[in-house]
Amino acid sequence: MDSAGAPVALYVHWPFCVTKCPYCDFNSHVRAQVDDAAWCAGLLADLAHEAKLLPGRRLASIFFGGGTPSLMPPTTVAAIIDAATTHWPALPDIEITLEANPSSVEAARFAGFAAAGVNRLSLGLQALDDADLKLLGRPHDLAQGLAALAVAQKHFARVSFDLIYDRPGMTLDSWTAELGRALGFGTDHLSLYQLTLEPGTRFTALHAKGQLTMPDADTSADLFELTRAMTATAGIPAYEVSNHARPGSESRHNITYWTYGNYAGIGPGAHGRRQGVATERLKKPETWLAAVQAQGHGMASEVALTADERATEALVMGLRLGDGIDAALFHARTGRALADVLRADRVARIVAQGLLEHDSQGLRLTLAGQPFVDAVLKEIAA
Repeated sequence: MDSAGAPVALYVHWPFCVTKCPYCDFNSHVRAQVDDAAWCAGLLADLAHEAKLLPGRRLASIFFGGGTPSLMPPTTVAAIIDAATTHWPALPDIEITLEANPSSVEAARFAGFAAAGVNRLSLGLQALDDADLKLLGRPHDLAQGLAALAVAQKHFARVSFDLIYDRPGMTLDSWTAELGRALGFGTDHLSLYQLTLEPGTRFTALHAKGQLTMPDADTSADLFELTRAMTATAGIPAYEVSNHARPGSESRHNITYWTYGNYAGIGPGAHGRRQGVATERLKKPETWLAAVQAQGHGMASEVALTADERATEALVMGLRLGDGIDAALFHARTGRALADVLRADRVARIVAQGLLEHDSQGLRLTLAGQPFVDAVLKEIAA
């Protein structure tokens, strides 16, 4: 586990959306009205509770996720940033990210978010095609998305945007054209996710009924390889399975997750890792808010993880990184030696297949192995 003085990251969950996307399994909810004052007070109380349990730290990053946090009033964002950097003094280069949807209403708030202290915006474009935006259930069209991107680049030095590929009907040619256009926008970071069918979503139900046809496995693999090749050529290589950045522009907040650092999670359904304790907040917004108002926090559970559990989590998270798992950092943060949590015979076999590299420095997937990260993890975890 981290030393007592190691920096901490903060995740803030805003659970509300304008609509529920058919592929989404996040903790997001549509509500006709939101009491902004009550929600601001609730998040500040939940934050204060968490800060008392993780004292003496400096704050490395804040990430406003959701849901759709660009629906938050900029005054609420400012209040949370001010409180967080009071509880934990900020590092000089603190990264403060806010996820945003590209509707004109939300884009109009970008100046306010920047003034509040947000210095990195992550924009949910998701597709550069109007028909596919409609299929994905997005509440914006392409023109709105590109307009919002222009506004974001005006107000923030660091801008990332998301695209979902491997969509129904996608071909290598169509993705080559779309990704090429995306790379031309000049952002320093791209999150490029293959569309997956998550349990409980409308897309999964449609697929089960034969009403949604996904690309076959060979096409999916080719799309993944194409994505890696095009982003690398453009100088935005993959540093994680789905994330690409110019060197130095990686998401420092997300790297905290992937390297198993400490992070506090507040807001409905938020998860955290606090010195070997797994925390989870109540998921339903109204239930979370009532709990905060009654007891000062919205905690659903706090579970002390064993060394083996910490090691398994760190293995699952760390192998997603392009640089893989640093053995010394793994030991420091989990209390277990990396070699002790691996099935040595299976690791050797997968290394021989050219999918994995293992040495005294750590463990990492090769370029050929990266598309198979989940399968490799199932094989090698002791």
